[in-house]
Amino acid sequence: MRRLTTIAALLLAAAASACAPNPIIARDPVPAPGPSDVYACASRPLPLNAFTTGCRPVPAAPQVVLQSRG
Repeated sequence: MRRLTTIAALLLAAAASACAPNPIIARDPVPAPGPSDVYACASRPLPLNAFTTGCRPVPAAPQVVLQSRG
């Protein structure tokens, strides 16, 4: 009986893998922001343990360069 169960499991696994010969690769159509981009995000809770999030671009603060005389 155990051998029959093992054979049935192997046949089911082979049938499941035969359905998709090529793997499906998900790609994000929107590229990730660069290291110099700054965003401010806010999240609000929704019913049933869900959240909605909104992000907006923020102008980057100017960089201050200090130099010493000497």
